[in-house]
Parts: sequence; structure tokens; C-alpha cells
Amino acid sequence: MKSVVGLLVALAVSLSVSLPVAGDPCAAIAGKSFVLAPDALACLKSFPFNETLRQNVLTHNIARVFDFFTFEDYYLRSPVPFQESTSNIRAELARINTTTYATDYDFNWDLYTTITQLNDGHTRWFPDCYTSYQSLAPAPIVSLEINGVQGVYIIPDLVDFINSLGANYTNLITIDWQRLAGAKVVSIQGQDPYEYVDFVAKTVSGNYLDHGVRVNSVFSSYRLVGATYSQRFGDLAGPTGVAHSSINMQVIVNGSTKAEAITLPYIANFAGAAFTNRESFWANNCVANDETNGVDFKNPSIVPSPMRRRREPIASIVDKSVSSAFGLPPQFQPTLPVQGDNQGIMKAYVLPGNRTGVLFVGSFGGNFSTFQTDVVAAFKIFKASGVTQLMIDLTNNGGGFVCLGQFLHSYLAGTIIGYPGFQSTNRANPLARKIVASDIKLGLTDQLSFYTADNWAFLNGTQMPANYNYMDPDVPLVVNGKNDVTSQRFHDTCELSFDVPMPKTPPIDLRNIAIVSNGNCASTCAMFSTLMFEKHQTKIAVFGGKPNEDVQFKGMAGNQVLEWIDIDSEIKTANLKDDPLAPADLLVSGNFRHNWRAAWSFVDERLPIAYVSELPKFRFAYTSETYNNPQNLWLFSEKTLFGK
Repeated sequence: MKSVVGLLVALAVSLSVSLPVAGDPCAAIAGKSFVLAPDALACLKSFPFNETLRQNVLTHNIARVFDFFTFEDYYLRSPVPFQESTSNIRAELARINTTTYATDYDFNWDLYTTITQLNDGHTRWFPDCYTSYQSLAPAPIVSLEINGVQGVYIIPDLVDFINSLGANYTNLITIDWQRLAGAKVVSIQGQDPYEYVDFVAKTVSGNYLDHGVRVNSVFSSYRLVGATYSQRFGDLAGPTGVAHSSINMQVIVNGSTKAEAITLPYIANFAGAAFTNRESFWANNCVANDETNGVDFKNPSIVPSPMRRRREPIASIVDKSVSSAFGLPPQFQPTLPVQGDNQGIMKAYVLPGNRTGVLFVGSFGGNFSTFQTDVVAAFKIFKASGVTQLMIDLTNNGGGFVCLGQFLHSYLAGTIIGYPGFQSTNRANPLARKIVASDIKLGLTDQLSFYTADNWAFLNGTQMPANYNYMDPDVPLVVNGKNDVTSQRFHDTCELSFDVPMPKTPPIDLRNIAIVSNGNCASTCAMFSTLMFEKHQTKIAVFGGKPNEDVQFKGMAGNQVLEWIDIDSEIKTANLKDDPLAPADLLVSGNFRHNWRAAWSFVDERLPIAYVSELPKFRFAYTSETYNNPQNLWLFSEKTLFGK
């Protein structure tokens, strides 16, 4: 494998760094964690466009991976209210394939933004070379209701938050930024602030089908990154990449009544591999490496043991801002003690009065077994404390293990509910059908492949045998007038992975459970909240957003995501890498991930849940008290959603 990678490195380096460039803009920024965005862009634009790399990435890889993308034909005419997420994907790929680009950056950034604007966080092109920087403007914004009127403000905690980035960041700011804390924003780039937020939500944010959810992604907000409380810059102040050098605003600072114009610089934070000059930047950040392309899992040197734990399906989005995560200022972090051993991606609290327990589920990722034991530990404490109500905070939960979402649903609802997930399907394209048939011929099981039938169960709950071909016959599906066949429908087999005993009946009355979030709840999180809503009519409240504009309670909801390395491994393990339909190995370091499975709604089994519009029963604006302060938000929600 290393010899193959070595050849790819040599080829890609020769293709992109062979032309001379005046000076070395990469050497000028080497070793610096923060640089001005134009200086970073000069480095990124120093690599000339190369047709061989375009064809490798676009024609031989991405266009063929799109054959597995479950929602491709839905994009031809996305249904209301998701009509903004409409695109002729193949026409866009053809456009990019015939566009003249001056640099490799220009090609990749066009491709990156085009796929981002599909607004499906499961389906993204991440060229590591050009997403290694995050731009950070020293003025994140938030929508607040003050004296009964909603408006856009620079975050009130600006000084504490920006200072947490350190002097290497603040020394690059040439304006008196501290005085902007809590300033009212009158305009952004000459537009009404909410109109410009809409523009950013449409052109920058991505990840979520619903425009209202993307609006909340533009704003700053709290989140958990691992075990740590963190604060997002938001997509206006903290976009991926270095596409812009500055942003103009008119603001009214505290103590004034007069609007003044300010220009805020974007400062780029580097999160890639260290480099010293242009050549080493390309070699270390842009060229395919041992982690880029897939492997044949039948190779005994790659598969350590046939007894290893079955591979768990994942449904998640990728938020590049996590790599530049900065802490939530301490005064906004909960003062209540964390209950039990919940020191990871889920934290449990008991609110004063002992009536309400809180689970802040920052992700459905992390350690698969620990998540389950943490839930059990939390409910033991809730029971001992006399808790009769449960609040689940899903703010900025980007998803994770599919089966952990089903686990939490099962634990809350009890096993008497039966199957805790959705009916699911794969796209039955010709190569997918070949993979299933080849896996059967090779005698593969779920230990080596996500495509084998023993990953799934029939709709009666019986696990499929590994040699069952669930794509023969395939199932007709017509989407926007196009024939797009799927596999037969199946269930997940998550119960095979549960490590703890499950309660037969709900540990807390399901009528006394509520969910709160900012709508940025994706993938497994979206499936979990949809399960709770569709099966149990759980009360759901969404905070933030634009006044008088709907916000769905869930972000993008697929049923399983495959990274490029995953689908490539499926193909190689099935001995099909030489098939003319198979995507080529990437010459560059990058990841084209895609939504590989669809989940079908209980409300209308003809529709994927991603396209079912489901609004929260409760909608609240953030206030100075609840913005960025999870404990205050929980106390407000307890009173509002449960009463006293």
C-alpha cells in the first residue's frame, strides 16, 4: 500500500508544483497559527490548475461516488419548504468540468461551494489543502430579543471569548474591537442584518436542508466539543476557508445612539499539517496519503481479528469549526454539578427542586459503550433524586452512531415499543448491486462490509442472513420523474450492539419529556428527535433564528453516511476496484462523503424523513439571559414547557 501511496504523492506533487511562482507566499506564513486571510489565500492560490487533477477528483471520483447518493434526484426539484436546496447535480458537475480555472484552489473551491450548497452535511467535498484554514472575524453575531424587539447584535461576551484565542490572534486586529461587545448591528455589507444573514445561510452555511436551521448556524452559539463546553463563531464570523479578507458593518455601540461604520478583518486559523514552504505545504496537506483511500479488508494485515466488534454505522455532519474550537467563557458554563460519570459528550444535571433532570447530548459519537453506561448512571441518579421530568438539550448536536440514537430512544420509551428506528434503503445503482452479489460470492459478513445483508433485519425483525441479496429484486422508485431504484426495505439491527439491559417501560413518563435545541441537530440527532416526535409527540422547543421565519426542529436527516475511504473500502473488499463504474483513488488528500442510506418517515412511508417538514411546537427567541447560557436556558424551559 505504501508504494502505491508513494507513487500518488510523486505524481500529484509533480502535477501541481512544477510551474514557477514568484516568491513563496507559503513560506511567509509557515509556523503561524493565525495569519491574515489574504496572506493565507496567497499561499493557497500559488498552486496552478492542472487538468489531470481535475479529472481525477471530478470525473473519476466524485461523479462516480454520486451514484451512491440517496437523494440525488430529489435535488432536481426539492419540495416545499426546502425548495432553496434545489440543484441539477450532474449539470453542475458538467459546468465545473468545462470551466477555465487559473489555480487548483479556484477549481476546488468552486467544487467545495457547489456541493456545500446542496445543504446536506452528509454529502460534502472536503479538499484538505483548502479547508485547512478557518477564517475568524472578531465580531460573531447573535439574534437577541431585547425589550420585546428582536435584533442582531455582536455577542455580548466578545471580550472574554476573543481573548481566549490568545495574543497571536488579537495582535493582528487593528481596530478597537473590545468596544463592540453587545453592539447592535444596523447593517452588514450594506444590507439589513437579517437579510445578510439569509445570504450567508444560502451561500456559505450548508449542512442543513432547512433555511431556518442554517440561519441559526450563522449565529454564535454554545456546544459541547468532546467533554468541553465550547462556543461557535458562527458561519458569518467563522466560515471555513479564506474566501474573504474582511466584512463591513454599521453598528451602534453600547452608550451611543449613532451608527458607525466598521471594517472587521478575517484572520485565518490554521488546523492542518505543519509546513515550511510552498512545496512542503503541498506535500503535507494536499497530496493523498495512507489515510486518503480505502483498503481491502480481506487483507489479514488490515483486519486484526474476525472477532473484532462489528462496525457501527454512523450518521453525522462534519463541522470544520470543531478543529478550531474555543472554550465557552466560564461565566456561561453551568454551575450545577455534573451528575454521575458524564464527563464526555453527554452531561447530566438535576435542576433546583429536583423535579427536572437534564441530558445535554452534545453528540451521539464518542465511546460507543460509555454513552450507554452514562445514560444508565444518569437515570439512576434521576430516580434517586425524585426526578419526574426530563429535558434533553440537542443544541449543535451533529449526530454520530446511528445505534446510539436508537439506544436512547429505546431507553426512554422502553422495549415494549418494538423496533426503535426507521425503515431504510440503499440506492440500487449497478455497482451497488455488483457489490452485494460479490460479497455473497466471497462469503463476507458484517465484520468486513456494510453492504452485506446481516447488517440488516427484515421488517418483521428477523436478522437477514449474510448471503441474502436484498437488491434482487430491486424496488422501483420514481423521484421527480426519474426512475431511481432502491434496495428492498430493511431495519437496523442496533439491538445487537446494546451493552446494557433495557427497561421494558419508560423510566420517565413520555409526556414529561421535552427536547430543546437551536435546530442544528443533524443526522442521528435528527433521527432521534424525529422518532420522539413522530412516535410519542414529544414537546420540542427551538431557540433563535430569524423573526417570523420558520425553523425545523431537525437538521439534515439521513440514515448512514459513508466517507470516501468507507465506500472505496467496500469496493476493494468486494474485488471490484477494476470495475469501469468504480471511482478512482484520489491523487489529492480529500474526502467526498455521501449520504448512503435513506430513512423513511412513519408519517408518510413514501417520503424520506429528510423531506418531511416538522416544525417545533414551541419557538423562543434568545434573550440576554438565555443566549450562550445553557443553565439559564434550561431553567427558562423548565418553567415554560413543564410549568411550576
